Amino acid sequence: MREGIELIKALSLAFGPTGCEGAVLALIKEEIEALPVELYTDRMGNLTAHLKGPEGAARVLLSAHMDEVGFMITEIEKEGFLRFATLGGIDPRVMVGRAVAVGDEKKRHNGVIAAKGIHFQSADERAKMPEVKDMYIDVGVPDRESAEALVSLGDFGTFDTPFLTLGDKGEYLSGKALDDRLGCAVLIELLRRVADKHLPLDLWFAFTVREEIGLSGATVVANRVAPDIAFILEATAMADLPDVPAARRVADMGMGGVLSLLDKGTIYDRTLIDKALEIGKRLDIPVQVKRFVSGGNDAKNVQRTGTGVRCMALSAPTRYLHAPVTVAKNSDALAMIALLEAMLCEL
Repeated sequence: MREGIELIKALSLAFGPTGCEGAVLALIKEEIEALPVELYTDRMGNLTAHLKGPEGAARVLLSAHMDEVGFMITEIEKEGFLRFATLGGIDPRVMVGRAVAVGDEKKRHNGVIAAKGIHFQSADERAKMPEVKDMYIDVGVPDRESAEALVSLGDFGTFDTPFLTLGDKGEYLSGKALDDRLGCAVLIELLRRVADKHLPLDLWFAFTVREEIGLSGATVVANRVAPDIAFILEATAMADLPDVPAARRVADMGMGGVLSLLDKGTIYDRTLIDKALEIGKRLDIPVQVKRFVSGGNDAKNVQRTGTGVRCMALSAPTRYLHAPVTVAKNSDALAMIALLEAMLCEL
């Protein structure tokens, strides 16, 4: 059983771009299958763990998505280079020269994202933002036939980034896919804490697919579970850099999970937000409110299922979201676990 930073590391390193989350699902299932829960994997590939409550208990869904931003192979050039589309919002400026892994749940091959070198670009080309259509993945083969022996059209790719701890105490975490594998780690640790508490709630822990494109996995889960309340665990960009005005910095690293008032898809349940803030203050659990409206998450679709779902989003503050490497702080993950456990105990 992995826990703490080791659990986050394993989840971060797992290969799981949107639409190819099987390896992440297998890892999570391994971590929770010994707990007294009913596990179910639906046709979409979502994994749910049901901690059954007493008859008539409020049905509560806690959800984190397994997928990460990545790539899909769309064409193989005669010289063996791979053309690709992005899965999720990735800034093209951070892509060229990055190591990637290409394949699916069963196979992986190393590659590098490449484009015309700066020495060969015209002045106009240097002044423009690079575009994905002008990039390709080099997997180290001389021709199309050799490439086809390794990969197929429709195969996937992710950034190939080592997981590191930063700082003299190793409190800062650096790796790919912390959006939303950090949320998955929080959900696993929370499930372990409450599995034997016999809370008067019907609890559903969901690890969803395809959040980065379409929010379709959570939609299927919410329609099946029909929750009364949903807690969406996420990661949020911070922009806490020296040249960013304070009003646009979103949140502060080390100050706990981030509560969203609203985003581009959802207005969140104010009663749940107020309860989270009250519990945080009373129990001295760090928690903060998101200061800039941006993005969206699975709550957009969960909220609109059935007769409506009361939703709260709690996000880990992170730097460099959707980039080859993301940075987070372990204390924020611990604060998220503590806050959610207290909320479940008091619902």
